[in-house]
Amino acid sequence: MRILAWAIRLAVFVLLLAFAAKNVEPVTLRFYFDLAVQAPLVLVLFGFFAAGALFGILALVPTLLRQRREVSLLKRPPMAPSAVIPPPPPF
Repeated sequence: MRILAWAIRLAVFVLLLAFAAKNVEPVTLRFYFDLAVQAPLVLVLFGFFAAGALFGILALVPTLLRQRREVSLLKRPPMAPSAVIPPPPPF
C-alpha cells in the first residue's frame, strides 16, 4: 500500500512538473496606480494557489480553536456534587 501511495505522489509530481514546463511564458499583472509586474505564468499560478491555501487555513483557525477549547472542557473530570452551586429558584 505504501508503494502505491508513493507511485501516485510521483505521478502527480511529474504531471505538475510537466504543467509548469509548458507554462513558462511571461505574463503581466497590472495593479492599481499603473503598477505592473511581469513574471512567468507558472509562478503567478503557484502564487495565487498558495495565497488561496493560506486564506483557507486562516479561515479555519477560529473554528479549530473553538473546537479544541470545547474538547478540553469535555475532557476535564467532573466536579464533586457538593461543589456544584444549584441555580436560584424561579420567581
